[in-house]
Amino acid sequence: MKYIFLAFSLLIYSISFSQDFEVAPVLVSFNAEPGSIQSTKLSIKNYANVKQRFEITLSDYSIDKQGNKLSLAAGTSENSLANWLTLNPSFVELNPNESKEIELMITVPKGHSETRWGMAHVQVAKEKSAFDVDEDMATGVVLVPRIVVLIKQSPKSNRNYAAKIQDLKETTKEGENRTFEALIVNYGDKVVDAKVSLSVANIMTAKEENFPKKKFTIYPKQSRLIQISLPKKLEKGKYAVAAVMDYGHRKPLEGAQIMIEEK
Repeated sequence: MKYIFLAFSLLIYSISFSQDFEVAPVLVSFNAEPGSIQSTKLSIKNYANVKQRFEITLSDYSIDKQGNKLSLAAGTSENSLANWLTLNPSFVELNPNESKEIELMITVPKGHSETRWGMAHVQVAKEKSAFDVDEDMATGVVLVPRIVVLIKQSPKSNRNYAAKIQDLKETTKEGENRTFEALIVNYGDKVVDAKVSLSVANIMTAKEENFPKKKFTIYPKQSRLIQISLPKKLEKGKYAVAAVMDYGHRKPLEGAQIMIEEK
């Protein structure tokens, strides 16, 4: 059986697989109101055939325009959750096939109704043999790859959803289907899951075709560059191409349009 392993590099947030241990869930969404407390449980299970020690730590993260996540030190981001979160316990030892639950609790101060986010890192600490230990390492302990839990907090009473799509342009490279780039701007205070599709209308025949949607996540006060391609080649003619965005919450559809020609 394979388990999702989330690893971070400087700017790349990638998914791989690990059989050593499992953490669930890896996505946590709190909706606590200002001045209140909420808690949930993180389950850690050791699938290794030896006893393992797990350390759970908190950090912040930022998101670039391509949607990649960058891990930051706890408390350094203006959107940080670190000072609101408590882990109990933050260190556990598990025998083979043993599991334990960690309590993750959030305390939201009064007057704070904004959306915030952060992450918890579940790391395995393994002792090295004397042969492997570097002379400069006093403890003889090295941290191995970790599982990352993404955490978000936004009160139910916060209904500030607002986003737009703009700056649509073609970025097709030779030998590929028509590809387009657009900028989604989230100027509200909620995380937006935007579904974007391309709509193509032949100017001469008025024939219109809509293509499948693709989902993109945009954080509050953030912008994200997206790319979306037509799944097939167009017939010769002039077309109006629209990128149509639906981000739900009873908000009207947003769109951006350009003209293209297939020769």
